[in-house]
Amino acid sequence: MTAVPRARRRHRNRNRRQVLATGLAASAALAASAVPSAAAGRPGTPTGTGSARTGGTRTATARSGVLPTARLPRPTGPFDVGSTTFHLVDRTRTDPWAPDTAPYRELMISVRYPAAPGGSAPRVPQMSAAAAAHFGGPEGAAALNLGMAPGTVDWGATLSHARQDAPVHPRAGRLPVVLYSPGLGDPRTWNTALVDDLASHGYAVVTVDHTYEATEVEFPGGRLATMRIFDGAPPTDPDAVSALLRKVVAVRVADTRFVLDRLPALNRTRFGDVLDLRRVGMSGHSAGGFTAAQAMHDDRRIRAGVNLDGQMDYAGGELPDGSRLSTVALEGLDRPLLLMGTRSEGSGDYRQQPSWAAFWRNTRGWKADVTLTGSRHASYTDAQSLLPQLARQGAEPGGGLTEAVGTVRPDRAAASTRAYVTSFFGRWLRGHDDHLLDGPSARFPEMVFTP
Repeated sequence: MTAVPRARRRHRNRNRRQVLATGLAASAALAASAVPSAAAGRPGTPTGTGSARTGGTRTATARSGVLPTARLPRPTGPFDVGSTTFHLVDRTRTDPWAPDTAPYRELMISVRYPAAPGGSAPRVPQMSAAAAAHFGGPEGAAALNLGMAPGTVDWGATLSHARQDAPVHPRAGRLPVVLYSPGLGDPRTWNTALVDDLASHGYAVVTVDHTYEATEVEFPGGRLATMRIFDGAPPTDPDAVSALLRKVVAVRVADTRFVLDRLPALNRTRFGDVLDLRRVGMSGHSAGGFTAAQAMHDDRRIRAGVNLDGQMDYAGGELPDGSRLSTVALEGLDRPLLLMGTRSEGSGDYRQQPSWAAFWRNTRGWKADVTLTGSRHASYTDAQSLLPQLARQGAEPGGGLTEAVGTVRPDRAAASTRAYVTSFFGRWLRGHDDHLLDGPSARFPEMVFTP
Protein backbone atom coordinates (compact mmCIF):
# COMPACT_ATOMS: atom_id res chain seq x y z
CA MET A 1 0.00 0.00 0.00
CA THR A 2 1.37 3.41 -0.94
CA ALA A 3 1.79 5.73 2.01
CA VAL A 4 -0.25 8.94 1.97
CA PRO A 5 2.03 12.00 2.26
CA ARG A 6 1.83 13.70 5.65
CA ALA A 7 0.68 17.05 4.21
CA ARG A 8 -2.08 15.37 2.22
CA ARG A 9 -3.27 13.44 5.27
CA ARG A 10 -3.41 16.64 7.29
CA HIS A 11 -5.43 18.31 4.52
CA ARG A 12 -7.89 15.40 4.36
CA ASN A 13 -8.36 15.51 8.08
CA ARG A 14 -8.88 19.28 8.11
CA ASN A 15 -11.62 18.77 5.53
CA ARG A 16 -13.27 16.14 7.71
CA ARG A 17 -13.13 18.40 10.74
CA GLN A 18 -14.51 21.29 8.68
CA VAL A 19 -17.64 19.28 7.91
CA LEU A 20 -18.02 18.30 11.56
CA ALA A 21 -17.44 21.86 12.72
CA THR A 22 -19.20 24.05 10.17
CA GLY A 23 -22.11 21.72 9.70
CA LEU A 24 -23.94 20.41 12.74
CA ALA A 25 -21.23 20.67 15.39
CA ALA A 26 -20.86 24.33 14.59
CA SER A 27 -18.65 25.69 17.33
CA ALA A 28 -16.82 22.61 18.51
CA ALA A 29 -13.11 22.98 19.26
CA LEU A 30 -11.63 20.60 16.74
CA ALA A 31 -7.96 19.74 16.60
CA ALA A 32 -5.35 18.91 14.00
CA SER A 33 -4.72 15.49 15.44
CA ALA A 34 -6.65 12.71 13.70
CA VAL A 35 -5.07 11.05 10.66
CA PRO A 36 -7.39 8.77 8.67
CA SER A 37 -5.94 5.35 7.97
CA ALA A 38 -6.57 3.08 5.02
CA ALA A 39 -8.96 1.12 7.24
CA ALA A 40 -11.07 4.14 8.10
CA GLY A 41 -14.78 3.54 7.69
CA ARG A 42 -14.65 -0.17 6.88
CA PRO A 43 -17.19 -1.99 9.03
CA GLY A 44 -15.74 -4.32 11.61
CA THR A 45 -12.25 -2.82 11.39
CA PRO A 46 -11.07 -1.69 14.83
CA THR A 47 -8.16 0.71 14.89
CA GLY A 48 -5.71 0.91 17.74
CA THR A 49 -4.86 3.99 19.71
CA GLY A 50 -1.86 6.09 18.81
CA SER A 51 0.67 7.68 21.09
CA ALA A 52 2.13 10.63 19.21
CA ARG A 53 1.93 14.17 20.53
CA THR A 54 -0.23 16.12 18.10
CA GLY A 55 -2.19 19.34 17.93
CA GLY A 56 -0.28 20.89 20.83
CA THR A 57 -1.84 18.47 23.32
CA ARG A 58 0.17 17.92 26.47
CA THR A 59 0.38 14.41 27.90
CA ALA A 60 1.53 13.07 31.23
CA THR A 61 2.08 9.53 30.03
CA ALA A 62 5.78 9.95 29.36
CA ARG A 63 6.33 11.14 32.92
CA SER A 64 4.21 8.67 34.82
CA GLY A 65 3.66 5.70 32.51
CA VAL A 66 -0.03 5.75 33.54
CA LEU A 67 -2.74 7.17 31.29
CA PRO A 68 -4.92 9.89 32.84
CA THR A 69 -8.43 8.95 33.97
CA ALA A 70 -11.49 10.93 35.05
CA ARG A 71 -14.79 10.47 36.88
CA LEU A 72 -18.33 11.47 36.02
CA PRO A 73 -20.41 13.36 38.60
CA ARG A 74 -22.94 11.42 40.65
CA PRO A 75 -26.63 11.57 39.71
CA THR A 76 -28.77 13.91 41.80
CA GLY A 77 -32.09 12.03 41.80
CA PRO A 78 -33.53 9.72 44.45
CA PHE A 79 -33.16 6.48 42.46
CA ASP A 80 -30.26 4.19 41.67
CA VAL A 81 -29.76 3.65 37.93
CA GLY A 82 -29.89 0.50 35.82
CA SER A 83 -28.80 -0.04 32.23
CA THR A 84 -29.78 -2.48 29.51
CA THR A 85 -28.44 -2.58 25.95
CA PHE A 86 -30.21 -3.76 22.82
CA HIS A 87 -29.13 -4.63 19.28
CA LEU A 88 -31.87 -3.60 16.84
CA VAL A 89 -32.11 -4.55 13.17
CA ASP A 90 -34.31 -2.60 10.76
CA ARG A 91 -34.99 -5.03 7.93
CA THR A 92 -36.97 -2.44 5.99
CA ARG A 93 -33.85 -0.35 5.27
CA THR A 94 -30.58 -1.04 3.53
CA ASP A 95 -27.97 0.82 5.50
CA PRO A 96 -27.68 4.21 3.79
CA TRP A 97 -23.99 4.61 4.70
CA ALA A 98 -22.88 1.07 3.78
CA PRO A 99 -25.29 -0.28 1.14
CA ASP A 100 -22.61 -2.49 -0.35
CA THR A 101 -21.92 -4.43 2.85
CA ALA A 102 -24.91 -3.87 5.18
CA PRO A 103 -28.23 -5.04 3.70
CA TYR A 104 -30.07 -3.95 6.85
CA ARG A 105 -29.76 -0.95 9.15
CA GLU A 106 -28.41 -2.05 12.55
CA LEU A 107 -28.48 0.09 15.68
CA MET A 108 -27.28 -0.19 19.24
CA ILE A 109 -29.33 1.48 21.95
CA SER A 110 -29.08 1.60 25.72
CA VAL A 111 -31.90 2.22 28.18
CA ARG A 112 -31.16 3.85 31.53
CA TYR A 113 -33.90 3.64 34.16
CA PRO A 114 -34.52 3.91 37.92
CA ALA A 115 -33.25 0.68 39.50
CA ALA A 116 -33.99 -1.18 42.68
CA PRO A 117 -31.35 -0.40 45.33
CA GLY A 118 -28.56 -2.79 46.21
CA GLY A 119 -27.59 -5.77 44.12
CA SER A 120 -24.18 -7.05 43.18
CA ALA A 121 -24.05 -6.02 39.53
CA PRO A 122 -20.98 -3.88 38.76
CA ARG A 123 -21.23 -0.33 37.50
CA VAL A 124 -21.28 -0.13 33.70
CA PRO A 125 -18.28 1.57 32.07
CA GLN A 126 -19.07 4.72 30.17
CA MET A 127 -17.72 2.93 27.07
CA SER A 128 -16.77 -0.66 26.40
CA ALA A 129 -13.05 -1.39 26.13
CA ALA A 130 -13.02 -1.68 22.32
CA ALA A 131 -15.21 1.39 21.80
CA ALA A 132 -13.12 3.41 24.25
CA ALA A 133 -9.89 2.45 22.51
CA HIS A 134 -11.25 3.63 19.17
CA PHE A 135 -12.86 6.74 20.67
CA GLY A 136 -9.42 7.74 21.97
CA GLY A 137 -7.56 6.69 18.84
CA PRO A 138 -6.58 8.67 15.74
CA GLU A 139 -10.01 8.22 14.10
CA GLY A 140 -12.13 8.61 17.23
CA ALA A 141 -14.31 11.46 18.42
CA ALA A 142 -11.84 12.43 21.13
CA ALA A 143 -9.41 13.51 18.41
CA LEU A 144 -11.90 14.70 15.79
CA ASN A 145 -14.30 16.59 18.02
CA LEU A 146 -12.21 17.46 21.08
CA GLY A 147 -8.65 17.76 19.82
CA MET A 148 -7.25 15.18 22.25
CA ALA A 149 -4.03 13.50 21.15
CA PRO A 150 -4.57 9.81 20.36
CA GLY A 151 -3.62 7.32 23.04
CA THR A 152 -3.15 9.85 25.85
CA VAL A 153 -6.25 9.08 27.97
CA ASP A 154 -7.66 5.85 29.42
CA TRP A 155 -11.21 6.51 28.28
CA GLY A 156 -12.24 2.96 29.19
CA ALA A 157 -11.57 3.60 32.88
CA THR A 158 -14.49 6.02 33.30
CA LEU A 159 -17.47 4.37 34.95
CA SER A 160 -21.10 5.37 34.67
CA HIS A 161 -23.34 5.29 37.73
CA ALA A 162 -25.60 2.61 36.26
CA ARG A 163 -25.61 -1.11 37.05
CA GLN A 164 -26.01 -3.66 34.29
CA ASP A 165 -29.48 -5.21 33.95
CA ALA A 166 -30.52 -4.20 37.47
CA PRO A 167 -34.25 -4.68 38.14
CA VAL A 168 -36.49 -1.68 37.71
CA HIS A 169 -37.33 0.02 41.00
CA PRO A 170 -40.75 -1.32 42.06
CA ARG A 171 -41.89 2.08 43.34
CA ALA A 172 -40.77 4.19 40.40
CA GLY A 173 -44.19 3.89 38.78
CA ARG A 174 -44.82 4.37 35.09
CA LEU A 175 -41.73 5.87 33.49
CA PRO A 176 -41.82 8.72 30.97
CA VAL A 177 -39.42 8.02 28.12
CA VAL A 178 -36.72 10.41 26.86
CA LEU A 179 -34.68 9.59 23.76
CA TYR A 180 -31.15 10.95 23.47
CA SER A 181 -29.23 11.57 20.22
CA PRO A 182 -25.52 12.53 20.38
CA GLY A 183 -23.54 15.06 18.36
CA LEU A 184 -22.15 14.39 14.89
CA GLY A 185 -19.45 11.73 15.19
CA ASP A 186 -20.08 11.17 18.90
CA PRO A 187 -21.18 7.80 20.33
CA ARG A 188 -24.38 7.43 22.34
CA THR A 189 -22.25 7.24 25.51
CA TRP A 190 -20.96 10.82 25.21
CA ASN A 191 -23.50 12.35 27.57
CA THR A 192 -23.62 9.61 30.17
CA ALA A 193 -23.68 12.01 33.13
CA LEU A 194 -26.84 13.77 31.91
CA VAL A 195 -28.51 10.50 30.91
CA ASP A 196 -27.79 8.83 34.28
CA ASP A 197 -29.07 11.90 36.09
CA LEU A 198 -32.37 11.90 34.20
CA ALA A 199 -32.83 8.19 34.94
CA SER A 200 -32.20 8.84 38.64
CA HIS A 201 -35.17 11.22 38.56
CA GLY A 202 -37.55 8.54 37.31
CA TYR A 203 -37.19 8.52 33.52
CA ALA A 204 -36.36 5.76 31.08
CA VAL A 205 -33.70 7.30 28.84
CA VAL A 206 -33.03 5.65 25.48
CA THR A 207 -29.65 6.54 23.94
CA VAL A 208 -29.22 5.88 20.22
CA ASP A 209 -26.01 5.18 18.30
CA HIS A 210 -26.19 6.32 14.66
CA THR A 211 -24.17 3.58 13.00
CA TYR A 212 -21.39 4.53 10.54
CA GLU A 213 -21.83 8.18 11.51
CA ALA A 214 -20.55 7.80 15.07
CA THR A 215 -16.81 7.27 15.02
CA GLU A 216 -17.44 3.82 16.49
CA VAL A 217 -20.35 1.55 17.41
CA GLU A 218 -19.66 -1.83 19.01
CA PHE A 219 -22.06 -4.66 18.22
CA PRO A 220 -22.42 -8.01 20.02
CA GLY A 221 -19.40 -10.22 19.54
CA GLY A 222 -17.02 -7.27 19.46
CA ARG A 223 -17.73 -6.15 15.89
CA LEU A 224 -16.86 -2.47 15.57
CA ALA A 225 -18.56 -0.30 12.93
CA THR A 226 -16.63 2.89 12.26
CA MET A 227 -17.48 6.16 10.52
CA ARG A 228 -18.46 5.92 6.85
CA ILE A 229 -20.32 9.14 6.14
CA PHE A 230 -17.54 10.39 3.87
CA ASP A 231 -17.22 8.79 0.45
CA GLY A 232 -13.51 9.36 -0.05
CA ALA A 233 -12.30 12.79 0.98
CA PRO A 234 -14.78 14.88 3.00
CA PRO A 235 -16.55 17.51 0.88
CA THR A 236 -15.59 21.17 1.05
CA ASP A 237 -18.01 22.64 -1.51
CA PRO A 238 -20.95 24.22 0.39
CA ASP A 239 -23.54 22.46 -1.76
CA ALA A 240 -21.91 19.08 -1.17
CA VAL A 241 -21.63 19.73 2.55
CA SER A 242 -25.29 20.78 2.63
CA ALA A 243 -26.33 17.58 0.84
CA LEU A 244 -24.33 15.50 3.31
CA LEU A 245 -25.94 17.23 6.28
CA ARG A 246 -29.41 16.65 4.83
CA LYS A 247 -28.64 12.96 4.58
CA VAL A 248 -27.19 12.85 8.10
CA VAL A 249 -30.34 14.34 9.63
CA ALA A 250 -32.68 12.23 7.47
CA VAL A 251 -30.91 9.03 8.55
CA ARG A 252 -30.95 10.10 12.18
CA VAL A 253 -34.68 10.87 12.11
CA ALA A 254 -35.36 7.50 10.47
CA ASP A 255 -33.27 5.84 13.20
CA THR A 256 -35.29 7.65 15.86
CA ARG A 257 -38.63 6.63 14.39
CA PHE A 258 -37.49 3.02 14.09
CA VAL A 259 -36.50 2.99 17.77
CA LEU A 260 -39.92 4.40 18.65
CA ASP A 261 -41.50 1.60 16.61
CA ARG A 262 -39.53 -1.03 18.55
CA LEU A 263 -40.09 0.33 22.04
CA PRO A 264 -43.55 -1.23 22.59
CA ALA A 265 -42.16 -4.75 22.14
CA LEU A 266 -39.14 -4.04 24.34
CA ASN A 267 -41.47 -2.55 26.93
CA ARG A 268 -43.48 -5.78 27.12
CA THR A 269 -40.62 -8.27 27.02
CA ARG A 270 -37.96 -6.51 29.11
CA PHE A 271 -39.60 -3.82 31.22
CA GLY A 272 -42.90 -5.31 32.28
CA ASP A 273 -44.83 -2.53 30.55
CA VAL A 274 -43.56 0.18 32.94
CA LEU A 275 -42.46 2.51 30.12
CA ASP A 276 -45.17 5.08 29.49
CA LEU A 277 -45.02 5.45 25.72
CA ARG A 278 -47.73 8.09 25.78
CA ARG A 279 -45.21 10.43 27.44
CA VAL A 280 -42.17 10.53 25.16
CA GLY A 281 -39.64 13.35 24.91
CA MET A 282 -36.33 13.74 23.17
CA SER A 283 -33.06 15.55 23.82
CA GLY A 284 -29.81 15.80 21.92
CA HIS A 285 -26.57 17.70 21.62
CA SER A 286 -25.46 19.52 18.45
CA ALA A 287 -26.59 17.32 15.55
CA GLY A 288 -28.58 15.41 18.16
CA GLY A 289 -30.37 18.59 19.16
CA PHE A 290 -31.26 19.18 15.51
CA THR A 291 -32.39 15.55 15.34
CA ALA A 292 -34.62 15.97 18.39
CA ALA A 293 -36.34 19.02 16.90
CA GLN A 294 -36.71 17.53 13.40
CA ALA A 295 -37.95 14.18 14.76
CA MET A 296 -40.58 16.07 16.78
CA HIS A 297 -41.65 17.82 13.59
CA ASP A 298 -41.91 14.55 11.70
CA ASP A 299 -43.33 12.27 14.41
CA ARG A 300 -46.08 13.30 16.80
CA ARG A 301 -45.20 10.55 19.26
CA ILE A 302 -42.54 12.92 20.61
CA ARG A 303 -44.29 15.41 22.89
CA ALA A 304 -41.42 17.66 24.02
CA GLY A 305 -37.78 18.25 23.12
CA VAL A 306 -34.51 19.86 24.21
CA ASN A 307 -32.01 21.12 21.66
CA LEU A 308 -28.55 21.41 23.25
CA ASP A 309 -26.71 23.84 20.96
CA GLY A 310 -27.70 22.29 17.66
CA GLN A 311 -28.20 24.29 14.44
CA MET A 312 -31.37 23.54 12.51
CA ASP A 313 -30.15 24.17 8.97
CA TYR A 314 -28.06 22.59 6.23
CA ALA A 315 -25.91 25.62 5.57
CA GLY A 316 -22.61 23.88 4.97
CA GLY A 317 -20.64 26.80 6.35
CA GLU A 318 -22.71 29.58 4.76
CA LEU A 319 -25.59 31.57 6.21
CA PRO A 320 -28.71 29.60 5.35
CA ASP A 321 -31.30 30.92 2.98
CA GLY A 322 -34.78 29.44 2.92
CA SER A 323 -33.66 26.51 0.79
CA ARG A 324 -31.16 25.41 3.43
CA LEU A 325 -33.38 25.77 6.46
CA SER A 326 -34.91 22.61 7.85
CA THR A 327 -38.67 22.08 7.86
CA VAL A 328 -38.71 22.36 11.64
CA ALA A 329 -37.12 25.82 11.33
CA LEU A 330 -39.44 26.87 8.50
CA GLU A 331 -42.65 25.49 9.99
CA GLY A 332 -41.97 25.39 13.74
CA LEU A 333 -43.72 23.10 16.20
CA ASP A 334 -46.98 23.00 18.10
CA ARG A 335 -45.29 21.29 21.07
CA PRO A 336 -42.67 22.59 23.53
CA LEU A 337 -38.99 22.86 22.62
CA LEU A 338 -36.23 24.24 24.84
CA LEU A 339 -33.23 25.81 23.10
CA MET A 340 -30.04 25.69 25.18
CA GLY A 341 -27.22 27.73 23.69
CA THR A 342 -23.60 28.38 24.61
CA ARG A 343 -21.16 31.28 24.38
CA SER A 344 -19.57 29.80 21.27
CA GLU A 345 -19.60 31.99 18.19
CA GLY A 346 -23.02 32.01 16.52
CA SER A 347 -24.77 30.44 19.48
CA GLY A 348 -26.62 31.73 22.53
CA ASP A 349 -29.26 34.32 21.72
CA TYR A 350 -31.54 32.80 19.07
CA ARG A 351 -31.26 36.01 17.05
CA GLN A 352 -27.59 35.15 16.39
CA GLN A 353 -28.51 31.87 14.67
CA PRO A 354 -30.58 32.15 11.47
CA SER A 355 -32.15 28.71 11.91
CA TRP A 356 -33.06 29.35 15.55
CA ALA A 357 -34.45 32.78 14.63
CA ALA A 358 -36.62 31.21 11.92
CA PHE A 359 -37.84 28.56 14.34
CA TRP A 360 -38.62 31.23 16.93
CA ARG A 361 -40.76 33.16 14.42
CA ASN A 362 -42.57 30.14 13.08
CA THR A 363 -43.20 27.91 16.07
CA ARG A 364 -46.59 27.85 17.76
CA GLY A 365 -45.67 25.72 20.75
CA TRP A 366 -44.07 26.74 24.03
CA LYS A 367 -40.44 27.78 23.62
CA ALA A 368 -37.56 29.19 25.63
CA ASP A 369 -33.93 30.04 24.91
CA VAL A 370 -31.30 29.88 27.66
CA THR A 371 -27.53 30.31 27.41
CA LEU A 372 -24.91 28.92 29.77
CA THR A 373 -22.50 31.74 30.61
CA GLY A 374 -18.83 30.97 30.02
CA SER A 375 -19.60 27.82 28.04
CA ARG A 376 -18.47 26.36 24.74
CA HIS A 377 -20.10 23.92 22.35
CA ALA A 378 -18.89 20.82 24.23
CA SER A 379 -20.06 22.14 27.61
CA TYR A 380 -23.35 20.26 27.30
CA THR A 381 -21.54 16.91 27.06
CA ASP A 382 -19.35 14.79 29.33
CA ALA A 383 -16.41 16.86 28.10
CA GLN A 384 -17.33 19.58 30.61
CA SER A 385 -16.78 17.25 33.57
CA LEU A 386 -13.99 15.05 32.20
CA LEU A 387 -11.64 17.36 30.32
CA PRO A 388 -10.69 19.61 33.28
CA GLN A 389 -9.76 16.52 35.30
CA LEU A 390 -7.67 15.18 32.43
CA ALA A 391 -6.00 18.54 31.86
CA ARG A 392 -4.82 18.57 35.49
CA GLN A 393 -3.06 15.30 34.72
CA GLY A 394 -1.41 16.72 31.62
CA ALA A 395 -3.82 15.54 28.90
CA GLU A 396 -5.18 18.80 27.46
CA PRO A 397 -7.09 19.46 24.21
CA GLY A 398 -4.94 20.78 21.39
CA GLY A 399 -6.68 24.14 21.35
CA GLY A 400 -6.56 24.45 25.10
CA LEU A 401 -9.10 23.68 27.80
CA THR A 402 -10.87 27.04 27.57
CA GLU A 403 -11.38 26.64 23.82
CA ALA A 404 -12.95 23.23 24.41
CA VAL A 405 -15.25 23.81 27.40
CA GLY A 406 -15.01 27.52 28.22
CA THR A 407 -14.52 29.17 31.58
CA VAL A 408 -17.66 28.01 33.39
CA ARG A 409 -16.95 25.92 36.50
CA PRO A 410 -17.54 22.25 35.65
CA ASP A 411 -19.71 21.62 38.71
CA ARG A 412 -21.88 24.65 37.97
CA ALA A 413 -22.22 23.70 34.31
CA ALA A 414 -23.32 20.18 35.24
CA ALA A 415 -25.73 21.41 37.91
CA SER A 416 -27.31 24.00 35.62
CA THR A 417 -27.66 21.71 32.62
CA ARG A 418 -29.17 18.90 34.66
CA ALA A 419 -31.57 21.21 36.46
CA TYR A 420 -32.96 22.83 33.31
CA VAL A 421 -33.31 19.59 31.35
CA THR A 422 -34.99 17.85 34.31
CA SER A 423 -37.25 20.84 34.92
CA PHE A 424 -38.31 20.89 31.26
CA PHE A 425 -39.24 17.21 31.08
CA GLY A 426 -40.83 17.38 34.51
CA ARG A 427 -43.09 20.15 33.30
CA TRP A 428 -44.04 18.66 29.95
CA LEU A 429 -43.95 14.90 30.55
CA ARG A 430 -44.89 14.64 34.22
CA GLY A 431 -47.00 17.74 34.80
CA HIS A 432 -44.71 18.87 37.65
CA ASP A 433 -43.79 22.52 37.12
CA ASP A 434 -41.03 23.79 39.42
CA HIS A 435 -41.16 27.19 37.64
CA LEU A 436 -37.42 27.16 36.90
CA LEU A 437 -38.23 27.86 33.26
CA ASP A 438 -40.34 30.90 34.06
CA GLY A 439 -37.31 33.20 33.93
CA PRO A 440 -33.91 33.96 35.48
CA SER A 441 -33.14 32.10 38.71
CA ALA A 442 -30.89 33.13 41.59
CA ARG A 443 -30.05 29.44 42.01
CA PHE A 444 -28.52 29.30 38.55
CA PRO A 445 -27.16 32.71 37.62
CA GLU A 446 -25.07 31.01 34.91
CA MET A 447 -28.23 30.52 32.82
CA VAL A 448 -29.26 33.61 30.88
CA PHE A 449 -32.74 33.83 29.33
CA THR A 450 -33.29 35.43 25.93
CA PRO A 451 -36.77 36.98 25.72
